[in-house]
Parts: sequence; structure tokens; C-alpha cells
Amino acid sequence: MPRLTIDGLAVTCPDGTSILSAADAAGIDIPTLCHDPRLRPSGTCRLCVVDVAGAHRPAAACTTPVTDAMVVRTATPTLHALRKTLLEMLVGRYPASAVSDSPDLPFHRLLADHTVVPTGTAVIDLIDHSHPAIHVDLNRCISCWRCVRICDELQGQFAWRIEGRGIESEVVPDSGTTLAASSCVSCGACVDTCPTEALTDSGSASEAPPTDWTRTTCPYCAVGCEMSVGTRDGRITEIRPLVDAPVNRGHLCVKGRYGYGFTHAPDRITTPMLRDTAGRWRPVGWDEAIEAAVAGFRKVLDRRGPAAVGVLSSARATNEENYLAQKFARVALGTNNIDCCARVCHAPSAAGLKSMFGTGAATNSFDDIEMARTIMVCGSNATEAHPIVGARIKQAVLRGAHLIVIDPRRIELAASADVHLQPRPGTSVAVLNSMAAAILDEGLVAADFVARRVDQFDDFGAFIAAYLPERTAEVTGLDPADVRRAARLYAQQGPSLQFHGLGVTEQVQGTEAVMCLANLALLTGNIGKPGTGCNPLRGQNNVQGAALMGCEPHHLTGSVPLETAKDHTAAIWGAPIPDATGLDAMEMLDAAGSGTLKALWVIGWDILLTQPQTTVVRQALDELDVLVVQDLFLNETARHCATVFLPAASAFEKDGTFMNSERRVQRFRAAVRPPGSAKSDAEIISRAAAACGWGPAFSYRQPADVWDEIRRVWPAGAGMTYARLDHPGGLQWPCPDGSHPGTTVLHVDAFPGIGTRASLRRVDYRRSAEMSDERFPFTLVTGRQLYTFNAGTMTSRSATAALSGTPVLDISPGDATALGLVQGETVRIRSRHGTVTMPCRLDDGLPSATVFTTFGCPDVAVNALLGTGRDPTTHTPEYKVTAVHLAREAPADNELGYW
Repeated sequence: MPRLTIDGLAVTCPDGTSILSAADAAGIDIPTLCHDPRLRPSGTCRLCVVDVAGAHRPAAACTTPVTDAMVVRTATPTLHALRKTLLEMLVGRYPASAVSDSPDLPFHRLLADHTVVPTGTAVIDLIDHSHPAIHVDLNRCISCWRCVRICDELQGQFAWRIEGRGIESEVVPDSGTTLAASSCVSCGACVDTCPTEALTDSGSASEAPPTDWTRTTCPYCAVGCEMSVGTRDGRITEIRPLVDAPVNRGHLCVKGRYGYGFTHAPDRITTPMLRDTAGRWRPVGWDEAIEAAVAGFRKVLDRRGPAAVGVLSSARATNEENYLAQKFARVALGTNNIDCCARVCHAPSAAGLKSMFGTGAATNSFDDIEMARTIMVCGSNATEAHPIVGARIKQAVLRGAHLIVIDPRRIELAASADVHLQPRPGTSVAVLNSMAAAILDEGLVAADFVARRVDQFDDFGAFIAAYLPERTAEVTGLDPADVRRAARLYAQQGPSLQFHGLGVTEQVQGTEAVMCLANLALLTGNIGKPGTGCNPLRGQNNVQGAALMGCEPHHLTGSVPLETAKDHTAAIWGAPIPDATGLDAMEMLDAAGSGTLKALWVIGWDILLTQPQTTVVRQALDELDVLVVQDLFLNETARHCATVFLPAASAFEKDGTFMNSERRVQRFRAAVRPPGSAKSDAEIISRAAAACGWGPAFSYRQPADVWDEIRRVWPAGAGMTYARLDHPGGLQWPCPDGSHPGTTVLHVDAFPGIGTRASLRRVDYRRSAEMSDERFPFTLVTGRQLYTFNAGTMTSRSATAALSGTPVLDISPGDATALGLVQGETVRIRSRHGTVTMPCRLDDGLPSATVFTTFGCPDVAVNALLGTGRDPTTHTPEYKVTAVHLAREAPADNELGYW
């Protein structure tokens, strides 16, 4: 490694390090304006010039690599004078008022240090108030171009551009008009990098600067971005990304950066409530609320036994809280009727991957994006549902990686794809089988890998021949040539990495479709090494953790079957675990509807809004004697059906751990106190357990104590102490002991519980009962969008709400014309199960006979349209395939609603 001297200090650093980075590591500050560690060095501002012994002229420290024995001076009088000249050139039109408004801004301190005084005057035409989250004042632009570069190099959106040449050049949105009219996705990266307040968060003008900062993990999707939360006077006022976070690398999406307002929303419930006999809510103290909830459950237990009660936990709750929820169900209530919302999203991922590879989790890491030569994204609109992963994929493609997109819609990533397959909804198994058939037909199998690690190859080959692309085209609607192109890319341009989402799992063949993805990885040797693997993009922040902690009826912590781990866990708990088979979430709702389940405790899950068949779910909930809802707000489930409401703390108001999609366990930390008397889910569960007579078994002082018990129960996580998890990025399991570094890639040499060889599975395509027909000629697909999250509980009460708009039905222009619809006109959507109305929006990315909408608005009960279809293995509902009939709504009925 080169050894050099900077300002008389001996410095050693790796080859390729820039002078600027070497100085920074040594604690030596070199002024710079165009530099950002997330960007490629550009040397634009020249402010970081330094003297290098033997050089004829000053060198830009950001673009000059160190060499052995180099001698550098960073603060000579000549350099100071040069920097002053450069600063004077930069602020020729800079408004003087900017410095007096924000004297502590680092750029303004730099001006003061060099006695540079701007004398410009602000021009009103250079101020843009159009964007709900980002304020633009280009009077303060100094042409460092960081906003342009970070939008290009980190987000990949290209929403900013440089117009003009030389001294006349300026930054403008790609719309040529306002930022609101541009392609901006509101990630705030440009705001985060801007050194001058030319770009700021819109709310920052009315807020004093934060006085405290807390490192934590984002409470939205399961990418697991780390963030710094700024607070003042007990309120969150700002959120910034963390450059040293391995998952997001100094980047956040719009929800992570601007979606915190819900914590201080005026309709936040902060006091426990009981519903009286007239249906009105009555505020009560915690003791009375817990006693009412437990008394109701005890009454049902005494009359009907443990089979009549159940608990539904949450993918928004912590690992520790989910662990306590399943322990509460099994110990305090004596039932295995425990589940979480992983049941309605990624249970097929866990079941399919465990069936194929022995572990029901992602095989690889997000860092494999940069290692892969080919990336295949199947059934996931990653740039909207998992924006940071989507941005990393876009950047990988810009650097030369190949991309295959399998999605009925032309999503954003499709514009970057080498091949975009747009199959008919509900045909995933046929599509993936046709790719496998093409791989065998064209001799693209990884023969050495198959010989060493794969069983059932001959039987699979005989089976899969029936799925050649030419034979499945009528089912899938795909051009066989496109399927073969995708198969060749995936098989030949490795290492090849898969990501899949709810477009795969939320179908009646969800589990089997995941198995088909695994077949492709096994056939091509794309498993067990960097840049490969099968990786679910899970929905909510702790979907992986909630299920793994044991919030499933048939598994205990670690996703170990109940019968296998029961004795070990019971010994640690000092309490028996029931033998009776438990019910999952869907079965519990069925049992409630039939009158056999009479008490339900729901934590952080708005089941009435998010479950399919809204009317049926409402009827089932109305049959309960007791419904306890534990949440931040009076959600639809609570508002219509609950008997007890317990106010919970948000993720910004408590400590614990989350587990992201890549098996990474990370710490999150309280930034503010819970409002009113709201309590963490862990505190509420422990109080309820104590009221049931199990106080000693739930007497934890802090979340770390719960986590230590989890590590005793779960051998694969035994090495992940809180002290180790406090480091940026946490650890990825398996991590069996304190010296283990964590596991980035699974199945390198063997498949857990299976051996060194995995078997290919022969999965036949089965037609969904919800396929379109003459009466219902369209197929409705539901999903997420960028500015709203799941049920909208948090995003609808944050700055993100101003960006989302009202729900609309996306329809192809050709179909709209055939139906006599124009943009914004109201359409009546009727399925075999229900009817809703909403405005339509023309989308040329949709194929004919396929329509799309979101489901998170309580005013439009989209899930009332859905059918009874469920994956037979996991009972995950068929959200992605619903046959519907569309008609232009009469003008008199032109309003949103549910009929």
C-alpha cells in the first residue's frame, strides 16, 4: 500500500485511493464543492486543488490517485488565494440574502473563511414551488452539477439536466418547466447532495434545524435501508440517508425520506379504547383495556377452548415483538392459532425455496446485483415497490449488465431490459417452464453443476419437453422467440441473479412458481455463488423476520417445524407448547365466519382493508365475540369491527431489530417518545401475558433481553448479539456463533437438511378459475405504487400523500377506445364477487384485456372484487388474477365508492 505525506502527516492507504479520500481518512479537511462520496469524482469545481511535490501545477485532490512517497500540501497561501478566486467566480450571481439566512451552511462558512461576499439579487423566476416535497431556488445554484450527477449515477432517473454552454449553462428539470412536471421520483438525493440550498426539502423552511440525530432502519419495505432521523423538541423534522449503510449506500426512496409525518398525525390514537354496547368508543386506562381484552379471551377459552382464539401478528413489528406474539399465543392462550401477514404475500417464497433448497429465504444478497452479468426480475415492479433495489438494478444495467423482465405490465425496468416478457396474468408456471424447456432444448444446461448438485434431471427432461415455448405460446401469449432469447441470456450470460415479487407469489400456483424459478437456477448452475440465486423482494419491512420468529401455526422460531423444535423451545420457555394443529390467517377468518373462532387479537395489520373478499371478511369479523386491534390508528378493521383498541408505538418510537429480504438483521432505535400513553407492541403483549397469569415468562427489561432468548431458541442466529448488530448493516444469518461473519451466499456446498444435491421439480401449469371469459373479458391485476405503501396507514398521513393522487384504473388506450372511455372518466369494474367504480387512466404499457389498480385506499374497496382462489400449499390469496367486466359509468354516478 502506498505511503505518502499530507501536510507533514504520514498516511498509508490502499492503491487507487484519491488524495482527497486519503486526507479525509487521516482527518485532514480539503475544501470541495462538487465532490460527493456516492459519485464518481469529476473535478468540476477545482476547489480541492492541492500542491503535490514535483508537479508543475496544483492538482485536483478528488481525481488524483496517491502514489508511494508522494508529498502533498493542502493549505498554502497560494492555494488559499486560488480557492478564493474560484469561489468569487462561483458566486457572481449568488444572492447576498442567502448567506444571512443560513450563515452556518458549510458553503457559507467556506465563503466567510475566504472573505468572499456574494452581491447578487434573487430572481423570482428561478424559484419553483411546484413540487410537494422539494423546493427549488436556482438563484442559489453554483453549477457544481451534483444534483444532475446524483440523479443519474445513484437513482438513474435523469430528472435533472444541464442546458446551455459555458457561463450560460444552467440546471433544469427534464420537463423543461417545473420539477413537478418532470420525471422526478422524489427520492430527495438531489436535495441531500446540494451544497447551497438551491434544493431543499419543502418542509424545512418552517422547521428549525434538528438538534439530535438517531441512526435507525426504515419502517417501510423489506430492503432495509438505514437512515439518520433528525429530531427537535420531540418531533421528527428531517430524515437523511447514511453513506456507510451497505444496503442503500447513502440513498433513500420517497417513502423513507418523506414518509415520516404519520408519527405526528392528528388522528393518531394515543389512549386505549373500549367500544360500548352502543358502538361508541370510550377512552380508558391501560389496566382497564388489558383486563377487558384478556377477560374477553378468557371467557371464550373457558367456553370453547384454545381452538376458538387466535393471534395475528405484524410484518411491521420487530423481530422481538413477533417472537413475543407467538410466545403469547402458545403459552398464555395455549393455541397454535398464530400467523402474520407474510401469509398473504411471501409465504409461497418461503415454502417454495425451503422445498427446493432446504431454507425458505433469499439465497444471496443485494450486493450480488453488482456482481451479476444478467439480472432477471419476475413479477416485481422493483422501482416502485422496492425503489432502492430498483435503482441499483438500473445502475447495473447502465454499467453493462443484461436484464430480463417478466411482467404483464411494461414497468419502468422494462425500458432497460434486453428482453421483456409480457405474459397473460396467472401463467407464471407455464412461462418459467417454457424457459426451462428452451434451456434443455438448446443444450444450455450447466452440465458439470447438474452432475454434481442436481437430482431428477432425466425425469425432468422428459416432463419439460411438453412446455417448449412454441407449445405454451397459446397459454402465455408470448412470442416463443422472446422466451428463447430470455432463456439464452439467463443460461449463457452468467452469473445470473433472480428477483421475484408478489406478481409470482400471489397466485394459486405461487409456491409452485417459486419452485419453477429454483428449477431455472439449478439447471444453469446459478445457485451457491456470488451474482446468482433466487431472491424474493419481500413487501413490508419485517416480513422475513415475522415469519422466522415463529408467527406461523406450524413452525416455531427459525421456521423449524413445530414437532421438531417443540421440546427444545418449551425447555427454554419453561412452559408447555400445545400439540393441537393451529390455523393460519386465512383459516382463522374462515373459522370466524363459521362461528368456531370467537376471539382474535390483531397486531399492526388492517385485515379488513387488505384481505380479499372484503364483504366476506367483514361478516366473519362481525361474528367474533372479541376483536382486539393493536395499531397506530383506528384502521378499517378497528373502526368497523373491533371491541378493544390498544395504541401502539411506531418504529420511530422504540428499539429492536428488523430482518430484511436478504436475511440481514439490523438494529433500529427510538428517535422520539411514543405519543400520549401509546406503548410498544412488546410492552402491550407482556402486559397481556401478565394479566393471563404468565408475567414471569414475559418479564423482559428491554428488547435486547428478548433477543438474547431468541438467540438461545434459534441456533442459526446465536452469534448475532446486539453489540455486533450495532455496527452498520448488522449481520446476515446464518450466524451461529460470535466469531462468524454472517452469511452472504447460501448453498455454496450443500442444501440444509437435504444434502449436496437438490432435486428438480416437475410442476404442471393449472389454469386459474379467475381467468377471463366472455362475461368477464378483462383480467385485473392489483399491486403497489411508488407513493403509497400497502394499506396507506403511514403514507396517507405523510408528505407522500400529496404525491399519490386518488386511486385509478390503468387501462390500455385501445381497450379504453373500444369501451368509449377517455382519460379520467369513471369506470364501473364488476367481478364475479363485487363491484367498484373509479376513474380510469390510459397506460400504453398494459397489454390488451389487462387492467391494473392499487388497493390501499379505504374509499375504494378494490379487494371486494377478488375471488376465493388460494395457493393450496400456503393459502396465500390470488390477488394478481381477477376476471372483471368494465363499463363506462353513467355521469350521475361519477363518484368513488363501493357497492
